[in-house]
Amino acid sequence: MFNIFKYGPNLKLVRWQVRLSWPLIRYGKKFSDVPVLKWLIYPFFKRPHNELTSIPIHATIKAPDNLALPMKLVERLVSEIDEIFLMDECHCAGVKNRNSPRLHIGCMAFGPAIARIHPSHGRRVNTEEAVEHIRKAAKAGLVANIAHVWIDALAFQLTQFNRLLFVCFCDDDQCIYRSFMKRRGPSLAGAYRKLPGLSVRIDPARCKACGTCIESCFVSAITLRGNTATIGDACAGCGFCVNNCAQGAISLTMENEEEMFQQLLQRVREISDLPLKIDQDLTQRKMT
Repeated sequence: MFNIFKYGPNLKLVRWQVRLSWPLIRYGKKFSDVPVLKWLIYPFFKRPHNELTSIPIHATIKAPDNLALPMKLVERLVSEIDEIFLMDECHCAGVKNRNSPRLHIGCMAFGPAIARIHPSHGRRVNTEEAVEHIRKAAKAGLVANIAHVWIDALAFQLTQFNRLLFVCFCDDDQCIYRSFMKRRGPSLAGAYRKLPGLSVRIDPARCKACGTCIESCFVSAITLRGNTATIGDACAGCGFCVNNCAQGAISLTMENEEEMFQQLLQRVREISDLPLKIDQDLTQRKMT
């Protein structure tokens, strides 16, 4: 029997928590733009305790020499962290649809805080196993969400929230992060931050104004201007619109790998105190 003081809640308890919290989060998001109520809800969704960055590991990149860049960014980030815990199942899919093919593409948790995750959720893995899991998620057409969200720490009862990071693999059907975001209040408006250096563009010559991308965008960042769809500032850079466009009018471009990786590391530093190998090596060099 596992020590109840050493670990947080087991798989069954967390599954029960997610099931109960789903409608609360749903209505919290829906009412986050309602006068008066939005200011009561604001503290629960504000940064830096509720922040996500999407990495479109599933998407095709326009420039031939950058085809593997989104995947490489996540793989390099994983290699910077020693403590990795792989969940056996996606808790969102476990609640919404246990027959989902993505049920066993679970989230990954990083950092010293994972020591309290109950073993019934999965296991610790090394860098190679984590990279293999990321590639599996990309092949399944999922987006990688780098998440620093208080509800994760609460669900697993992880006390070191500042030393915790999740990478979740999401779609638009069974994701507690991405659901109910079309109409959102001021705190949720800043929850998703697009990775600097990533651009999503629409080719007016190819766009047929069919509205597919407008309907499917989870943050309602795409509008129709005249006969062409236009991407606004609210774009989260998840890249799903690229694959959903039958005309091939939407493309994703990214800057060079090293610049984007440094920007990604900086974002991780801004939202957490996660021990990164690159920072530890720099400290060691300064001491010698």
